[in-house]
Amino acid sequence: MNYRLIGKYTGNILLVEGIFLLPAIAVAMAYREPQSARAIAIAALITLLPGILLSCIRVHRSISMSEGFVVCALGWIVLSLFGALPFYISGEIPRYIDCWFETVSGFTTTGSSILTNVEAMSHGLLYWRSFTHWIGGMGVLVFLLAILPLAKGDGGPLQLMKAESPGPSVGKLVPKISTTAKITYIIYFAMTVLMVIILLFEGMPLFDAVMNTFGTAGTGGFAIKNNSIAAYPSQLVQMTIGVFMALFGVNFSVYYLMLTRKWKDVLHNEEFRWYWIIMLGASLLIAINVFRGFYPGDFGQAFRDSFFSVSSVMTTTGYCTADFDKWPEFSRYMLLLVMCIGASAGSTGGGLKVSRVLLLFKHLRLQMCQMIHPRRVRSVRMDKRRVDNTVMLGTTAFLAAYLCILIVSLVLVSLDGKGFETTFSAVICTFNNIGPGLGMVGPTGNFSAFSDFSKFVLSADMLFGRLEIFPLLFLLSPEVWMTKRLSTP
Repeated sequence: MNYRLIGKYTGNILLVEGIFLLPAIAVAMAYREPQSARAIAIAALITLLPGILLSCIRVHRSISMSEGFVVCALGWIVLSLFGALPFYISGEIPRYIDCWFETVSGFTTTGSSILTNVEAMSHGLLYWRSFTHWIGGMGVLVFLLAILPLAKGDGGPLQLMKAESPGPSVGKLVPKISTTAKITYIIYFAMTVLMVIILLFEGMPLFDAVMNTFGTAGTGGFAIKNNSIAAYPSQLVQMTIGVFMALFGVNFSVYYLMLTRKWKDVLHNEEFRWYWIIMLGASLLIAINVFRGFYPGDFGQAFRDSFFSVSSVMTTTGYCTADFDKWPEFSRYMLLLVMCIGASAGSTGGGLKVSRVLLLFKHLRLQMCQMIHPRRVRSVRMDKRRVDNTVMLGTTAFLAAYLCILIVSLVLVSLDGKGFETTFSAVICTFNNIGPGLGMVGPTGNFSAFSDFSKFVLSADMLFGRLEIFPLLFLLSPEVWMTKRLSTP
């Protein structure tokens, strides 16, 4: 393990984070919040100093896969530790464990919160809180790859992108991985700007439009109103946010195919088709289920609220326009199901991912066919292409690790005695980076009642979910740290 190389990458991450804190100072000053501006400035200074020192370390070789995973996991932990400082220094969130929970929730685009009155927070810190969604959605390492020549040769940049990007496999849109990162962020930025413009055109104030767009683009869901998106009575605004949540849950490689006019590849993309089938199908079923009891005589409103809720939880955003915790059992557990399925691979959404679920079902069907016809040779195929065995093994290993972490987390969080529904949905919605769950952590609730230990466990679940388990497992593995490479730094 090359500690100098890990230190340099960690320094680059802190350097970028410190620079990203500067606009929050400007926002605080614009709204005449000197205490908030001072706290953010101190936090920026504390972040920039080690970032500058560590980034000056010289290294002369590329990064290995194990080092890439360690850098990714360690970088996100450090990012959250320093990112929590503005909340703590300002005193707006008095306890550091709560600051840590809120920041991890922001960077991992989970949207779970300990705040009971979000509207009491200063504009500067609301900006920083929401911006963590935007940079965390696509990933800080992907951002670094897009702007800095961090690694050269030996597939170094690809190792970093594999470690941070969600999905069973990570590919390149173009031959150079740095160009792939740039294209991805250009699409991401363009969609963000487009959404801000549309919300402004629909009458939303500038600050609200930018903050809600950050939460939508990163599929994070930190609201700046206590009633979330329900605070905006305009159905046009609500549907705009609902549609954009769904759009940000699409694999960004599909948008690249659209831009390059490869429409046949778009139509043949199985994950893209099934993503919309699941989302629209679940929305219709829930609308039918809630129509008579909650929206008598107004099926259109029933479908709008059900689509918004499904789009929100499936893309793991977490915004809400209706308290779905009061809906019938069928609708609530349908939402839990799409929570677990999640968005598309290569998007800003969390969950298992639609492609991974498809691969698991295809693999199950293949195994059943081989039991019936043992001599017939078949393979799992996706988008009319054979899926490599390493991808299938990785998908199976991911599911096994997912279930193990889920069970352990349930046991640990259950020590708080909050009841099965609250405990189960709290773990599910943090592990899948969703935000609101059911019971005490429903759309109108929060996570403030949990013990410090449970908040730490749930924060770890957020990181496991956002980084798709393996980077953190690498970080915790003694074998990885004892690995030595023959090449010198």
